Amino acid sequence: MANHPETGPAPTGHARIERNVLLMMVLVLVTVSIGGLVQIIPLFTIESTIERVEGMRPYTPLEQMGRNIYVREGCYNCHSQQVRPFRDEVERYGHYSLAAESMFDHPFQWSSKRTGPDLARVGGKYSNEWHVAHLAEPRALVPETVMPAYPFLDRPLDYDDVAAHLTALRRAGVPYTDDMVANAAADLEAQASPDADPSGVAARYPKALVGDFDGDPSRVTEMDALVAYLQMLGTLVDFTRHQPSDLRQ
Repeated sequence: MANHPETGPAPTGHARIERNVLLMMVLVLVTVSIGGLVQIIPLFTIESTIERVEGMRPYTPLEQMGRNIYVREGCYNCHSQQVRPFRDEVERYGHYSLAAESMFDHPFQWSSKRTGPDLARVGGKYSNEWHVAHLAEPRALVPETVMPAYPFLDRPLDYDDVAAHLTALRRAGVPYTDDMVANAAADLEAQASPDADPSGVAARYPKALVGDFDGDPSRVTEMDALVAYLQMLGTLVDFTRHQPSDLRQ
């Protein structure tokens, strides 16, 4: 009589799943699907995942044009705009960055590399004259810097399409109103002129700095726009009401 190997008891429980590739694939798919739905479905029930912070507003037309120049010139390649929640970072730069500070950025400029200092809190740290001199000839103020010079920013700012630009950003979710779009060019000119009536800009954009940013009040330049943007960074939120806590060492 021929001998037959013993087959033993049929696998049960987890052993059965491990020996059945098709069954394991189905169960993995079901498990991953449930996990994904648990994370995704709640996002459709809330308006935003970003906690709104008092003081945040859309950029003024002049600041937005300055931000465009900042992006165009690749400033984010050497400067981050994100203070991390570490004690040494906070002691050097100020309050750590809040998500709400970037909620109107398209694209955001957090970056991850610092050849130069972080700029999230640079607003008001230096005078307009310092920024203009630093951008025109960085080594005149900081001899060891490797930052390139941008003397060409004294050319006139092209803002013929600023209203269309704000309209495009509104479609992306930035809450520009019809009034803001209609007055975009006028607000831009008023913010960059020390002799203009600033009431409209102040009403539509609280805490907007108004005046001559580049030292030449006779025209609006790219330097005006970029300095206006830099001087705004980190100034909109009242950080006396958001004290750093639970910082990692």
